[in-house]
Order: sequence, then C-alpha cells, then structure tokens
Amino acid sequence: MFDVLIIGGGVSGVSCALILGSAHKKAFAADKKIGIITHQKASSLQDAIFHNAYGVSNGKLGSEILTESTEHLAEAYPHVHQIEDEKVMKVEGEAGNFTVTTNKNSYTAKTIVIGIGSSNLFAIDGLTQYIEPHRKSLAEKNRIQLKNTDHKVAEGIYVCGTLAGHRSQFSIAAGSGAAVATDILVLWNDGVETHSHDSIRK
Repeated sequence: MFDVLIIGGGVSGVSCALILGSAHKKAFAADKKIGIITHQKASSLQDAIFHNAYGVSNGKLGSEILTESTEHLAEAYPHVHQIEDEKVMKVEGEAGNFTVTTNKNSYTAKTIVIGIGSSNLFAIDGLTQYIEPHRKSLAEKNRIQLKNTDHKVAEGIYVCGTLAGHRSQFSIAAGSGAAVATDILVLWNDGVETHSHDSIRK
C-alpha cells in the first residue's frame, strides 16, 4: 500500500515526487511509502529544447531532462519507488484504498496524483468522468483537463501540470507538481502548514 502513488514521469510528476521524497527526515513523513509510475513515452519533453526555463541550462534538451530527473530522484531519494515501463489503465476505489491497474500489475494507494499530459487521448478508466475541455488551451488543439479545485479532483485524487488546467510551460508544470506535494505534506502533518526545504546552514 503506497501512501501516495504518482502517475506520470514528466515535469509535474517528478517534481511532486522530489518534494515528497525530500521530506523523509520529518517525523510525519518518515514512514510514508511513495511511488511514481514513470511512463514517459507520450511526454511533450521528448521534443523540447529549453532556452527560457528558470534553473535549466540554455539549450537543454527535454529528452535529457526526462532521463536525468528520474536519475536525480533515484540518487537523492532512493526510498521513492520508481515503477518503469508500465502504463496505467484503470483507477478504482476511494480515498485511503485505491487500486491502480497498469498493463502489467496492480497497486494500492491511499492517495493518487495524476501528472500526465493533457492530450484528448486520456483514457484511464475510472477517471474519465472528470474530463472537461482545457480552459487555457486553443479549442482547435482539443486538449483536456481534469475538473479540479486547486489541484484536488476528489477526495484522495490530485492532478498536476497541464492536466490540471495549466498552460504548457516547464516552470508552471514543475510548480504545479510541487504545490500538490506540499498540500499532501500538510495533510500528513495533521493540517499544519509545512514545506520541505534544504539549507547549506543545516
């Protein structure tokens, strides 16, 4: 049983995983089991090159970031369980007891985070009832989002990145994933505001 299972290994999903993973020294997060399904074949990063993303070196390829970000996650926070080469087909259950079925396995999770793209090919059974037209994309692109209030789709279900209704920018997607992670940390901390920072002074 994962405390949180993130679906998607792109910018928003890995950003969420990094923040959650970094909180492991906090008492309220020390025993939490975090997983991420890093299916990336449809990621828009595959064809991207960056000249305008804060903190990203000029000319960096998105395909390099896809590889390096999961390597970073594995090196810095090896307790975050990465599930590779699996595609999510179905989500069922309720908050505290979801079953996530992939093309190869099934997993249980208390909370799920959806961090995949906004393509209208979205077809995860059990989540399609939340689909609506993307509010910040050109209508002719036929993009979709999941209905949400401040990233929360339903009890125990969060969405981040473009699928949350954000515009397709690297920095926005990263921030969206981080925002979801800090909301989950607050829940773990019994509703008390918190975050996860590192400092050279500590």
